[in-house]
Amino acid sequence: MIRLLLALVVSLASLSPLHAADGAATPAPKKQFLYVLRLVPRLHDDKAWTPADQAAVGRHFERLKAATATGQVILAGRTTESGDQTMGLVIFEADDEPAARAFMEGDPAVAEKVMTATLHPYAVALRAK
Repeated sequence: MIRLLLALVVSLASLSPLHAADGAATPAPKKQFLYVLRLVPRLHDDKAWTPADQAAVGRHFERLKAATATGQVILAGRTTESGDQTMGLVIFEADDEPAARAFMEGDPAVAEKVMTATLHPYAVALRAK
């Protein structure tokens, strides 16, 4: 009996698209991703930063702040190390890998070559309330 119930739950969970109680299709749940940011080598020296570099990082922060307000970004931050040791991390949701890559590549710090970024599929296991 338990095996039958488990099989039923698994088969129901795999139905696509998902339907609400009223029969209307509901969107598939978003997938989670993270991207790791690193400063380009020329910016490991604090004296090398230009006003354009600083402006790009300002736009990067404002974009992440807006995406956090809409619920797309789950967490964003950076280490407090300097130069080549520092790295940033953005955990966010997207429909799929191409959408996640587009979000990462649209980050002003990445697009304006202040930082490099690598994308990874991710799954939040625990979250504080």
